[in-house]
Amino acid sequence: MSLEPRNGRGLPVEGVVGRPVKQEPSAGEIQVGLGRLVTQAMLKAYKTELDPNNKQRTQLVRYCGVARFVYNWALADRIERHKQELPTSMYEQKRWFNSVKGEQFPWIYEVAYTVLESAFANSDRAYQSFFRRVKAGKKDVGFPRFKSRKHGLGNFTLRGNIHVHDGTIQLPKLGTIRLKEDGYLPTSGVKILSATISERARHWFVSLQVEEPGKPVPPAGNGVIGVDIGIKVLATCSDGKVFENPRSLARYERQLAHIQREMSRRRKGSNNRAKTKQKVAKLHYRIANVRRFSLHEVSNYLAVKAKPETVVLEDLNVKGMLQNRHLSKAIADASFGELRRQLEYKCSWYGVNLMVADRFYPSSKTCSSCGVKKPLLKLSERTFVCESCGVVIDRDFNASLNLAGLAK
Repeated sequence: MSLEPRNGRGLPVEGVVGRPVKQEPSAGEIQVGLGRLVTQAMLKAYKTELDPNNKQRTQLVRYCGVARFVYNWALADRIERHKQELPTSMYEQKRWFNSVKGEQFPWIYEVAYTVLESAFANSDRAYQSFFRRVKAGKKDVGFPRFKSRKHGLGNFTLRGNIHVHDGTIQLPKLGTIRLKEDGYLPTSGVKILSATISERARHWFVSLQVEEPGKPVPPAGNGVIGVDIGIKVLATCSDGKVFENPRSLARYERQLAHIQREMSRRRKGSNNRAKTKQKVAKLHYRIANVRRFSLHEVSNYLAVKAKPETVVLEDLNVKGMLQNRHLSKAIADASFGELRRQLEYKCSWYGVNLMVADRFYPSSKTCSSCGVKKPLLKLSERTFVCESCGVVIDRDFNASLNLAGLAK
């Protein structure tokens, strides 16, 4: 598809959840011990699955298509303006688009206007972030790419008249859509800022960004828990709790390879290839769900169930560990970074202090009983034997005890 030249410019175009971060107390937050009493409003995101009917599914697909089109339009315009060394901004793009959409794209009026607003904002953010990374001298700058339906339907964001009822959600222009999970989304006591609709493996999700009033969250105060993260065992806690690694990718790897071989034999563009592609997406969706469940189980235990005063986590060099070609797949499957991200925001919510040990702290080589450090400890040695005091202990449990000792 091509657009008419704009001021002499040709524009060939094809037409979750903010990350919460643990912060220092600000005005409106009171530091109490190692916890916090949050007295100001807090932004949270609630994500759950929708249960739309066939007509609503068609509408959701149309909305995603409009969001992709506007994003691609804005990005192509930015690229063209940059080639001609002409300045532009998101607001200028929106003014021009609004002036021509009635004549060139009348079908745009079928969707809510906030879909266009969010698409322009996403395109501007991606473009500005690219130049910010270039100025910072980063290696992986990642120029923004055009969105294609071949890589998923994408998502769109709605704002305005959004209401949540028991088992349903009301969205602008889309009407009332049923929810697969009842009682999860907040129905009162919060201010709904936006709703982001996304699709994965033919499952539709809504993510609500809400503003909640601050609630007093005193520190739990049940001691310190050190957490050793690994591949053989996902997490070993100093209180004796052990979480096995689900190895979600390894569990379904043979099945995934079988379906992918089947897809490679299908003729490109055929209906059978599209059906097999959906099988691959469905299996990837299942793998991701298994992984996500195990990570939330660990983070929820550490921040909520165990009720600790402090959680000590090791700072792993995941990027460096991925250079090991023998373990890279297992390390990526374990998702150490996602576990740390979950612990960061959950500990901030429940008043738990999260302490990150130094990256070069030898938690595995040090004896938790006498403190003597071993000069060498092979990865195959799963039992720690201290030659000084004679203690024999599990390698991961020994590391978790050393991490817990850093906060005492």
